[in-house]
Amino acid sequence: MMKAFHWLLPHPFLTVLMAIVWTLLQNEFSAGMVVFGLILGIIIPISTARWWPDRPQSMAVGRMISYCMLVIWDILVANVQVAWIVLTKPNSKIRSAWVVVPLDLRSPEAISVLAGTITLTPGTVSADLSNEGHCLLVHALDTGNPDAVRDGIKDRYERRLKEIFK
Repeated sequence: MMKAFHWLLPHPFLTVLMAIVWTLLQNEFSAGMVVFGLILGIIIPISTARWWPDRPQSMAVGRMISYCMLVIWDILVANVQVAWIVLTKPNSKIRSAWVVVPLDLRSPEAISVLAGTITLTPGTVSADLSNEGHCLLVHALDTGNPDAVRDGIKDRYERRLKEIFK
C-alpha cells in the first residue's frame, strides 16, 4: 500500500505546491482549475521521478515557510538599499567585491536554494560553485567588509537551510 502511494505521489510537497501555483496563476478560482492543478501536480512528478533519485528525505516545511518569509523581507529591504546606492553613490565610490563563502551544506537542493536566495536578493549574485561543492563565489555590489557579507550569508541563510534540509 505504501509503495503504491509513493509511486502515485513521489513528491507530495511538490504536488501540492504545483496545484497551488497553478490555481494562483489562473485569472479566476474554480474547482475545475484546482482539480486540473492537482492532476498536473501528480503527472509531472511521476514523469520526472526517475531524475530525482537522491531527493531530500526530510524537509522541515514550517521552517521553509519561515525561511521564505525572511527571504521576501530581505529582498524588499535590499531593493531599497540598492536603489539608494544607485541613486546616491557615484560609480567611483561603489566598493564591489568577490566573496568566497565556504559551505557547510552538502545537499545539492540546499545549495541550490542558497545560491538562488543570494541571487534573488538585490546587490548580490551567486557566480560560481566550486567543483567539490564546498565553496560558493558571490559578487557583492557594495561592501566595505567582504568578511561581513560572508558571515551574514552563513548566519542568515545557510544556518537556516541546514535546519530545513536535515
